[in-house]
Formats: sequence, C-alpha cells, structure tokens
Amino acid sequence: MQVTWEMTRARDWKASHARAAARVPRDKNEFSTAEAFHLIEEVAEMHVPLLVLTGGDPLLRPDLFPVVDFASRHSVRTSLTLLPTPLLDAEVIAELKDRGLMRLAFWLHGSAAALDDNYWGVVGCHRRTLEAIGFCHEVDLPVQINTIMARRNFQDLDPMIELLTRLDVALWNVFFFVPPSRQQAQEMLTAEEHELIFARLYECSKRAHFQIKTSEGQHYQRYLLQQRARESRGRMTEDDVITCAPKGVNDGKGFVFIDPTGEVYPSRFLPLSAGNVTTQPLSKLFCESPLFVSLRDSSKLKGRCGRCPARNVCGGSRARAYAMTGDLFAEDPCCAYEPQAKG
Repeated sequence: MQVTWEMTRARDWKASHARAAARVPRDKNEFSTAEAFHLIEEVAEMHVPLLVLTGGDPLLRPDLFPVVDFASRHSVRTSLTLLPTPLLDAEVIAELKDRGLMRLAFWLHGSAAALDDNYWGVVGCHRRTLEAIGFCHEVDLPVQINTIMARRNFQDLDPMIELLTRLDVALWNVFFFVPPSRQQAQEMLTAEEHELIFARLYECSKRAHFQIKTSEGQHYQRYLLQQRARESRGRMTEDDVITCAPKGVNDGKGFVFIDPTGEVYPSRFLPLSAGNVTTQPLSKLFCESPLFVSLRDSSKLKGRCGRCPARNVCGGSRARAYAMTGDLFAEDPCCAYEPQAKG
C-alpha cells in the first residue's frame, strides 16, 4: 500500500539561527541517482499506490527534482515531506508541482510557535512552515501535515485541529510516539490517553474537510469499528463489525520503509532490517523475507493482542511493543482494549 523512502538524513538549519548540532551531513553511502530510479521502477512494477519521499531534508539531494519527475513519468503517485529550511521557497514548491508531485507534507508538532520551535530547537521553524503552506496553496499543491503526538503536546490537540482547519490542509497524519529507547518512555502517552485522542480524532473526522490518518496508532481502526457497531443501533454487534472488516495496514503489512542506504524495514520506528534493495528486489524482500512473513502471521501475537478479535484489522504497534519489551510480538502497551475471554 505504501513505500516510504528516506532519501537522506542530512539536514542543515545553519541559516535559521539553529544550534550547531542541528546540522547533519549527507552519508556517502546514500542511494545514487541510478539506484533511486531503479527503486522507482520496482515500485511501479509492484503497482504500489503511494511512494513517500522523506528525510532529513531531501532538498539537500541535487537529484530531488529528477527523482520526482522520474516517478511521475512512471505513473507513481508521490508525496514529499520537507523541512522549512532556508532551501525551501516558493520557486522550489512551484517546480515540484510542475514535476508532477502529488502532495507536499510538513511536520507541525504544535499549534503555536513556542511548542513547535521547541521540538526542533530551531527558532522560526513554525513561521516558515506556515509560509511554505501558503506557497503550496498559491500553486494548488495539496498539503499534508504530520504530527507526532506525545506527552509534550497532548494538551494541544484541539488547538491543532483548529489550526489545520484554518490552513485548509488535505490530510493530517497523526503519529503516535514510539520511544527510541525505554529511557524515553516518559514521553509516551498512556493507553487511556490514546483512547481520548481517538475520540477527538473521530469527532473531528465527522466535520473536518481534511482526511485523518494514523501511524503507529493501529488501534484507532479498532476504535472506529467499535463506534460503527454502536451507531448501528443494535443491527450489528461489535464482534460482527470487527470480524467482517478488511485486514489493516500494520508494520510489515502493506508498508515498507527504506533508509538512505537501501535497508528495508517494516516501520520507520522498528529497527529490524529485512535486507537491502541494492542486493535483493524489493518485492522479494516484502513477500519472502522471514521478518515480513512472520509479521503477517497474526497467530504469533501475544497477550491481549493475540486474544483480540481485531488482531487482523489492527495487530497493535509492533514497533512500540518491540521498543518497550524487546519482543516483536508482545502486546501493544498503549492499547486499552480488553478482549473478552473465550468461552
């Protein structure tokens, strides 16, 4: 369903009054342009609905425009995520639109500059992001906003919804925080707080003009199915709705993440590689690698995830389970749902 390629991890805020530590150089082992074109050809042959280009700052790759153009000419729908660095201006955005880019995405982790700038450690980041969104509207390029929901911005949910409504965005992708290490787990929201956010997202989805997508919040799909059952006025039970729902996209199920050197992962937040696309075809890695094959087997799930009737719809965040327990198939610690014991 989606291939995300991290084109580079390089970023450079040097002209934005940033800390020196906010400058990251390019890796000499990044994909060459020829390797990038070959990856796009593979994506096209696999008929993947969406290719997401991200970073770092992809504008630091001199072949960004040719890559976008090549994808467009191969009928690959492409979205690009950019940082509001000094390289980003109205001319760049217009050129991306002309090259065939389908959508441009930005990160906003707060509705106000104080919260958003503090996340990046870059003064003016929030203001420059809003300016870039305005440039997109001038050339009719749809805008996506990505937000990582964590402890620091939990109380900012309603103001964010109001801001996104004013900004006239097309899609809001809400990422639920996965701690890079257990020492950073204090930033992770509780299971109950996830449910509160789900309720607000569901309420928002019924009136907002933009789409809402969740990442590492697979249990939002379970929440939506529960709401559908409750709103059916008794015509369908919760178990009926969940059982009849199509299988969901999860870490390793319909999604792959490729890093700048070609390593293939089930998720951006799950540091387990299935192999490298410079040595094996992407389709082979996705269909046949032991890692991806095991992730598609819901019978391996443990704890509440293993007993849950929504395990094929949701399956929990494998990245969050692994980060917190070291067990790829452990239950998602941020799900509040208690499956009924089987009689």
